[in-house]
Amino acid sequence: MLPDADDLPELLLDLAVPHEDVNELVAGRSRVTADPGALVFLEECVEELFRHPEATGHPPDLADLLAAAPAGLSGTFAAYVFIAALPHTLARHRERGIPPEVSRRTLADLGRHMAVHRRRHGTTGVHAQSWLVRHFRGELYQLGRLQFERARLGRRSAAVIAAAGLDAAPGTPCLNLHIPDFHGPLTPSACDRSLARARAFFAVHFPEERPVAALCHSWLLDPQLKRYLPADSHIVRFQDRFRTAREDTEPSDTQPVLFVFGDPDLPVAELPRRTSVERAVGDHLRAGGHWYVGHGWFPFPAG
Repeated sequence: MLPDADDLPELLLDLAVPHEDVNELVAGRSRVTADPGALVFLEECVEELFRHPEATGHPPDLADLLAAAPAGLSGTFAAYVFIAALPHTLARHRERGIPPEVSRRTLADLGRHMAVHRRRHGTTGVHAQSWLVRHFRGELYQLGRLQFERARLGRRSAAVIAAAGLDAAPGTPCLNLHIPDFHGPLTPSACDRSLARARAFFAVHFPEERPVAALCHSWLLDPQLKRYLPADSHIVRFQDRFRTAREDTEPSDTQPVLFVFGDPDLPVAELPRRTSVERAVGDHLRAGGHWYVGHGWFPFPAG
């Protein structure tokens, strides 16, 4: 199920795995392939990844299963699962006619999340393992600056969108929009190009789904950011694309700290103030405020 040791380095680089992690993954390959139990467990994980139907909005969560990874491989086993899943993923992409460059840029999120893990922990590993399930199941695609996840409207979102006059009900196809890290500024022009690509992409490769709306669930949509950032800032202009779907009442203070500073456990008093966003996040928390995940949507014509 795993590539030959001589072929593995090039495949890892294609997946944007950090160079400093390549040798450890190649060396660890033999510990997996030489252990019959580890190979069976690897097969079980890959089977679980593809077991359920696509684009339900509820991809399988591998976290509990991966917690039982063989001793000595727990930190890296998720990487081997995604590597072993790669042929199945690419077969799904080919069935849909997905261009190879879209496949490559989408699946490079494995390397991005290994970079996040190394930045935070200083070791080889995969951050947000369950998040990457979407990529390798063929449910999420990187199209320029933004990522788009095939999904279905839930009850609350469907009610809001239907009230706005769109043909929406629970289970109606939609897209969840995500903003990947390490991909440059969130400029309006980059977002415009990404949305244009998405409209063409889903109309061609998933014509039967016809998503009615694009939704985003992110701390970047917390309207409190407008108190701290100028009206022409990239984040505020990104917010202005969306209509409000609902408002959270439960604080999510660790979300902006994680994404802005790289570690959700950093002491609030010590958060840097080098940029306007860093000052906004830290100063608001130091003043006793809280941050919330914002929920927004806008209509998404398929053509």
